[in-house]
Amino acid sequence: MKPFVVCHMMASLDGRIDCDMLDALGESKNYYETLKRLKCQAFIEGRVSRAMHAAAPGKFSDEGGARAGAAVYRAVNDAPNGWAVALDTRGRLLWDENHVDGKPLLCIVSEAAPEAYLKYLHEKDISYIATGEQKIDLAQALDLLAEKFDIKRIAVVGGGHVNAAFLAAGLLDEISMLYGPIIDGRAGMAAAFDGLLAGTAPRIVKLSGVEQFDDGCVWMRYVLGQAKPEAKAEAKSETRTAKAETKAKASSKK
Repeated sequence: MKPFVVCHMMASLDGRIDCDMLDALGESKNYYETLKRLKCQAFIEGRVSRAMHAAAPGKFSDEGGARAGAAVYRAVNDAPNGWAVALDTRGRLLWDENHVDGKPLLCIVSEAAPEAYLKYLHEKDISYIATGEQKIDLAQALDLLAEKFDIKRIAVVGGGHVNAAFLAAGLLDEISMLYGPIIDGRAGMAAAFDGLLAGTAPRIVKLSGVEQFDDGCVWMRYVLGQAKPEAKAEAKSETRTAKAETKAKASSKK
């Protein structure tokens, strides 16, 4: 059974997600605090984002070697802090460690990745899934995350092309956007959902919760299509709790 999947991002008011631009806001704990409240067991990022923030320099290379084929390997039994998942279609990322921020690493590649890359991951005690002939079969990967890794809730946390791929495949149950009080406006900067073909139909979503923070950030939650009832219920519950806390603060100031 497919896990519940929420895309969680922080963006400028115009939907841009450039890290340097968002850093101009200064230190904000709201992104990670709201992410924690989503109670996810795995955090998926694409190759570019993982290369930027976690992977080692360089690229794995095995030109002309055998293809990986379909495979699953679970290196560790327990992941109390959740799994750090990297989408890496061709198996190019290098790793110094088998964990990211205390979370065991799990790499998802396509069956076209080198067989030698899976051996490399195995030797480093890094879990992996290989699925999809030429590109990662996202739907199958989610099923395997549930079946082989006991994952029931997943956060997709970028970048924009990865978010858009999950959206286009109809695999998102909820979108969780934290908007910062800043405008980017520069041409060509990555958006929270990016890279789809020009003829792709827009997706209509339904607002399920809003919460404002003291630093000007606004957390907005949306459900898509036939989203699971738990998405709506949790968002409404979070909103009611936030309103109650806001009223309590206001009363204490009187």
